[in-house]
Amino acid sequence: MYNNNDNNHSRMIKRKRKRRLRKRAYIILPLIAAFLGVLVYGTYLYIKADSVFSDSYEKDGREKSALRDERVDPKFDNVSVLILGVDANEHRGNSEHSRTDALMVATLNKDDKSVKLLSIPRDTYVYIPEVGYETKINHAHAYGGPEATIETVENLLEIPIDYYVKVNFHAFVDVVDALNGIKAEVPYEFKESNSMDKRDAIHLLPGEQLLNGEEALALARTRKLDNDIERGKRQQDLIKAIVNKAASASSLLKYDDIIEAVGDNMKTNMSFSEMKSFISYGTSGSDLDIEALTLKGYDYQPGSTYYWHLDDVALAETRSLLKNHLEIDTSNAEESTTQNAAPENQEESN
Repeated sequence: MYNNNDNNHSRMIKRKRKRRLRKRAYIILPLIAAFLGVLVYGTYLYIKADSVFSDSYEKDGREKSALRDERVDPKFDNVSVLILGVDANEHRGNSEHSRTDALMVATLNKDDKSVKLLSIPRDTYVYIPEVGYETKINHAHAYGGPEATIETVENLLEIPIDYYVKVNFHAFVDVVDALNGIKAEVPYEFKESNSMDKRDAIHLLPGEQLLNGEEALALARTRKLDNDIERGKRQQDLIKAIVNKAASASSLLKYDDIIEAVGDNMKTNMSFSEMKSFISYGTSGSDLDIEALTLKGYDYQPGSTYYWHLDDVALAETRSLLKNHLEIDTSNAEESTTQNAAPENQEESN
């Protein structure tokens, strides 16, 4: 005999199952769509980064640093990176012979996922092997480009420089703008030229504030009311602010613009494969440990030109700190040649 109640019950069970399946579909399908979107965007960024950064690559003629026994691999080894900020503009026509306006050395420890960021004042009085006499370190790039600067820094710090990254100020401006600005502390009121050398185009008041690219550049460049040491500290703070914001989840959709900004204004001896090795420093599960360092010294003006003369004791301590961070066996390191000859053919400082 046909049981109508059983049939109705069966239909109700089927309808409930269908509703549950629809609910699951409403949850799962958006997740799948989001996953596919992230996958597509990630693939796009990877391809674009490969193309853009590969165009930024240039050979420096070295298989390895002269202070290394063998070539390093940033996937497995502690390495150093020389960062050269050059004030080069097309309207100046000085891209090949510009002096460095910012000079930093970053040492990266693979195990600790830590970074030591040393700022070298541009007026630092050093021996430049390229020309054979002592003068301001920012002249080294004008004399022989990144290669002469690397040789000078290796001679000064007695550590190998494995890689270099040279950027002009347009990259700095464009990256900050791509991030929709960065927060920074402005120490005092000042006016400064913009990236196109328009005098007093930037006017900032003291206090913490959100800065756009041109304003951040003005803060990085100015030293009207203090000195090169304080300017170096500001540059380090600005770099840390950029790194932290770029690593935040809110900036994921801005990577396209960031890649474009950096790639158009950068030259490096790092391959794209080597660059990828540094991603682990920003994805280690905690904030990137960046310790800012500077070179202590004193004002030195033997004639009409001003220099920053390094303190020998502090310099030795800095050398030891960087060597330890790189875990370099100092017994195998080459001794750099120190010369105390008076500077010759000095150029006036910027």
